[in-house]
Amino acid sequence: MSFNPLKEKGIALEKQIRNWHKIVGKPYNKTAVDCYTRTRQILMNGIEVEAWGFKHQMNRFIFDNNDKELIARISRIEDSQQTTANWMGPADQSVLETTLGYEQVAVDLTAWMAQNEPDAYVKETFDFGLLEDFDHLYRYSQFAYMTEGIEPSDIVQGQTDVIVGRPTQHHHNCNGLRIRKHYDKNTAHPQTKVNILTLLSGEQQTHNYYAEHGFMYGDHVLRETYAEIKDVEEEHVTMYESLIDPTESMWEKFLIHEFTEVCNYYTCMEDEVDERIKKTWELFLDIELGHLQIAADLFKKYEKRDPEEVIGEEIVIPCRFMSQKDYVQKVLEKEVNKRLVSDGKYTTIDKLPENWASYKVQDKQNEVSSPSENAIRLVEIYHKRDIVEADKELKNKEVSLLEKGLQNKGLAKNTVMPDELEKMIENAQEDKNE
Repeated sequence: MSFNPLKEKGIALEKQIRNWHKIVGKPYNKTAVDCYTRTRQILMNGIEVEAWGFKHQMNRFIFDNNDKELIARISRIEDSQQTTANWMGPADQSVLETTLGYEQVAVDLTAWMAQNEPDAYVKETFDFGLLEDFDHLYRYSQFAYMTEGIEPSDIVQGQTDVIVGRPTQHHHNCNGLRIRKHYDKNTAHPQTKVNILTLLSGEQQTHNYYAEHGFMYGDHVLRETYAEIKDVEEEHVTMYESLIDPTESMWEKFLIHEFTEVCNYYTCMEDEVDERIKKTWELFLDIELGHLQIAADLFKKYEKRDPEEVIGEEIVIPCRFMSQKDYVQKVLEKEVNKRLVSDGKYTTIDKLPENWASYKVQDKQNEVSSPSENAIRLVEIYHKRDIVEADKELKNKEVSLLEKGLQNKGLAKNTVMPDELEKMIENAQEDKNE
């Protein structure tokens, strides 16, 4: 059921403060939680981090103290909402278990958006990033099983395939090539604006999570893998934010941020299967409707325009978390060899020029080895097989596709390994012999 959020008052700002017992609620049970309850929790944490950070940047440019105070009060509330969302995660859920949840968010969120994106160019950009997050899920899954005995299926619950995507060692680019063509704020559909900001918020939080937790493991290859994939997430943030029209005013961006929060909480409330958590999403929807009213009033005050010109007359749906296996496989077969070139364009690996700007970056970053590839080499030594189970026919098709597309300036599946990794493998072989 759709509704016009601009006509909903929500909860007034002065009534939005909660006590600590409400802010820090009971976490979910990691062994019983639905995988898409986890993905909603992870996404909304990222949405709130983006909203909070934007308001603090915004407030550094506001002259009117009354308006500055309003923004400050909203950012305080949204900080408490972020606490509630983030603290839903249980203490016994390891960093790697949470990481698999982050990558499931990226895969299924991006795939859903790509299929529900009205702008063909934005859709193409979503499809491109999708295959990279898909591969990250595979790399982390290998480590989760190898270091902690975590079955990836216990986290993704069979909803998301765990197989190779576009290999991570191929994701590193001259970051200037990540710049895409931006939408036109005057003609772009509100769905496009919400899709981009939602995905950008999720990718930004994924980067931040890896930056804050990737060092916490003793395994050096895993530490390097977190660093490598964090670097790709930085590229993703660059890519997705470049899709936004830079001529949007600060007040227009504020309006879109609040509308994006409303749309996401509305969808979470509709889809949530955990009744206790569903009540939180419902409360936060009412809170954000109150924030949207303030954003709309300030937009009218400074822009002298109707907010509906920017966000339309009804809610849009940013994502329905559900299995996207069929769509991801179609994109994989079609676009695994796609690469970025300048002026926001795309090409395929066989058409890249010798002086492609990303070759220099990849050669330097991978000159010793690629950590994400070393992870697979370690798995082969320890287990003599791919420890992540997947449909045999699907996996064979996957390998065939990749073999056709891995002729990239000397990069290959088997990388040269540093002495430290060679020693780890030597020790592993000795352990197996004993």
